[in-house]
Amino acid sequence: MTAIITFSEDPALAGEVAAAGAELAKMLGEDGSVVLRAEGSPGADPDATAAGLVEAAKAHGLGALLVGESRFGTIVAAKVAARLRVGSLGKGKSLRVEGGRLIATRDVYGGRFQASVAVNMPCVAVVQQGSYRAAEAATGRSEALSVAGGEARVTTIETRPSQRAIVDVKSADVIVSAGRGFTTKGDLALAQGLADSLGGVLGGSRPLTSELGWLGEDQQIGLTGAYVHPKLYVAVGISGQMQHVAGIKDSKLIVAINNDAQAPIFQFADYGIVGDLYEVLPALTKLLKVGQHPEA
Repeated sequence: MTAIITFSEDPALAGEVAAAGAELAKMLGEDGSVVLRAEGSPGADPDATAAGLVEAAKAHGLGALLVGESRFGTIVAAKVAARLRVGSLGKGKSLRVEGGRLIATRDVYGGRFQASVAVNMPCVAVVQQGSYRAAEAATGRSEALSVAGGEARVTTIETRPSQRAIVDVKSADVIVSAGRGFTTKGDLALAQGLADSLGGVLGGSRPLTSELGWLGEDQQIGLTGAYVHPKLYVAVGISGQMQHVAGIKDSKLIVAINNDAQAPIFQFADYGIVGDLYEVLPALTKLLKVGQHPEA
């Protein structure tokens, strides 16, 4: 029996990783593997967590360790691969098994192309956020795995909650995303108003999160942020550079609002509105509110 061990310290992401493990188990056949689902906590020590996963891998006969994509998860994955002396695939999606190798698809060159990367099993791989639906984890054989961590090398003296907004753009069905087209931070209220009217959340491009700090990093969408797959993605004032498009290309419906008719985002949008966002957003929000409350 070969074990596919899945791990994430994020409960929501853990479901996605378990779904990836279930798919691999099916590929290996009914008698080929069992999915062992391990979860940690955000405040855990990466060394202790890695030690626990190494012991679990040795005890159950590792086929592959799948780790959710996060800063903590990436550190743990590297430590486990080094301690077990097995190959590490890095971040990927669409995992499959062929000829004793684990193969994954990875976006390269800002999402312009996709590359297939492979490593011999047993191995470690990081599962890209948003590449699997947690509901799929119901398929296949899955068991909970208790991971007993080793002794921590770091002592936590104090923890403080992040001052940034906590918005789960990765699992949102509707996202309204803001870009450089907004003149001031206060103007983002227009995008937030549209998001509220649609029952969605507010996201943003890298300039508004990492550079200007108008939005939290948890709201950043794109190659260096979150990969999202909502039912509706509304890009407002976003030019549509490949770094951003790489994170939204799996959206079911993309609507772009931009005053530049030549903006690259229109090449990827299903619907486009060429106009001033300061005029378009209030008009759209008003229409949606009237539709929801005809008496208004």
